[in-house]
Amino acid sequence: MEQTAILVENIIKGIHEKKGSQVVVVDLSGIDGTICSSFVVCQGNSPTQVEAIAESVGDVLREQLKEKPTHVVGLENAQWVAMDYGEVLVHIFLPDVRAYYDLEHLWEDAQLTHIPDLD
Repeated sequence: MEQTAILVENIIKGIHEKKGSQVVVVDLSGIDGTICSSFVVCQGNSPTQVEAIAESVGDVLREQLKEKPTHVVGLENAQWVAMDYGEVLVHIFLPDVRAYYDLEHLWEDAQLTHIPDLD
């Protein structure tokens, strides 16, 4: 579990480096049948920023933890990029796409942790 926390901490660092906002960590570890233990959800204001956030997350995890995602999807249009790090899935959205899918609230039993935006 500690490794997951370190992974999440570094994902948040990568998001903040590119001014990603409204970061929410969705803890799924206590829920049976989920595909991972956590989601990290955030948003960027443009496709360019969404792509930059994804690149930053990848760079931070590769440099700090020697981790690479097993799969990344959504970079072609950069409205919703999903990065699979096994125990943690990162979701980077444009605001309207994030509101439409509302991933944070799919599991009512999940613990949500809202991370303050950097100024």
